Amino acid sequence: MATLLHLDSSLFPREGSVSRDVAASFRSAWEEQHPGGTVIYRDLAADPLPHLEAAGAAAGFADPASHTPEQAAAFALRDELARELEQADAVLIGAPMYNYTISSTLKAWLDQVILMGRTAGTETPSAAGTPAVVVASRGGGYGPGTPRAGFEFAQSYLAKVLGEVMGLDVEFVIPELTLAPHTPGMESLIDNARASRTQAHEAAEAHGKALAARLAAAA
Repeated sequence: MATLLHLDSSLFPREGSVSRDVAASFRSAWEEQHPGGTVIYRDLAADPLPHLEAAGAAAGFADPASHTPEQAAAFALRDELARELEQADAVLIGAPMYNYTISSTLKAWLDQVILMGRTAGTETPSAAGTPAVVVASRGGGYGPGTPRAGFEFAQSYLAKVLGEVMGLDVEFVIPELTLAPHTPGMESLIDNARASRTQAHEAAEAHGKALAARLAAAA
């Protein structure tokens, strides 16, 4: 049966998080098509991974047979995360923009899971071609031509790392202006924010159904 790897990184619960809420639309559509499938879920905010430290970093470049006990313990987590990625038929990531880039908890996952010569740094990374949908929500407008376009370091970063470095087949769903309903001075953008969120839910659901159908056809 199909396996979905689902990561959330918002600081807030679903009722206060656009990225979690939109990602849930993808997951619901996916699970409708794969009721007997597996979902590997990591809430990186509620249960954060440790930051990569020297032992784990060094272990990634050494023969496992030569690992010290400290390196072996640190590498066990990196190997577990890499295996989750490699075994997934699809990946779903909730990635809200914080201070113009991704959350530190999502960066910690990337630092742990990127293993040179395995998941990255090789002609054929071990999870290459796996479809990934990223819900990259952001509080303002950062699209091309907007005044803040040059401050966008979330989607652009993830496109490079997930797509070009790790070889995933990445699609983005981007609900914008998420702060408008709660931020003085953004009242005129509330309707735009609602429209963006609705479109994001529709896109996430469509991606979930399409990926499920694609995998079913290939089975």
